[in-house]
Amino acid sequence: MRTVIVTGSARGIGLAIARAFAAAGDKVVLNCKNDEAQLKAAVSELREEFGDRIAGFRADLSDYKDCASFFREAEATFGFADVLVNNAGAAHYGLFSQMPPSEMQECIATNLFTAMNASHRAIPRMVRAKAGCIINVTSIWGIAGASCEVAYSAAKAGVIGLTKSLAKELGPSGIRVNAIACGAIETRMNDALSPQEKAAFAEDIPLGRFGQPHEVGGLAVFLASNAASYLTGQIIPLDGGFL
Repeated sequence: MRTVIVTGSARGIGLAIARAFAAAGDKVVLNCKNDEAQLKAAVSELREEFGDRIAGFRADLSDYKDCASFFREAEATFGFADVLVNNAGAAHYGLFSQMPPSEMQECIATNLFTAMNASHRAIPRMVRAKAGCIINVTSIWGIAGASCEVAYSAAKAGVIGLTKSLAKELGPSGIRVNAIACGAIETRMNDALSPQEKAAFAEDIPLGRFGQPHEVGGLAVFLASNAASYLTGQIIPLDGGFL
């Protein structure tokens, strides 16, 4: 039974990924930055389905000390991570020229530093074990760029660079690193879009709809499985054919 850590998993895509790994028989550690009540609700929900193989701890993973504390709690509960899913992130909409510097820094920290810090904590044990899997959740905007989401696109492009670089560095140790580049997924992050904007966006997607969080979860489980044992350093768009 593997230990899987899923960051940013109190709701949305992260919770769907956590549920998918739990359904696959793994021990799963959830995380959130702020909303401890939401995290407790998510843990309770999954425990009702999967028993005591679920735990959750609040931590701001963009802060390295907080990240280190989170990993100590997770490891004390279920042991070292066999699989790390770096999902924590947040979007920011608005003109770049009007974005306060503090919000730029927060956007980069939330979307990129969380993945770097968590990976930095998980990797040493994986290297010693000569095994492990890291899955980074990024965005198609990290590939293509998006107007009015400049800082977010830059941060997600950074996650792509992190993925490709770590895959090369860690491959000789038997550790695989891949990323899922999400397109339009039906989550609260897209609530800033009006129904009309969502409909117009869906018209540009060849499959004609937004993706669902459980579809991200299914892909994450596959990437961590033996069926993907020769797959590393890849950025896999999950976007309904949009790019």
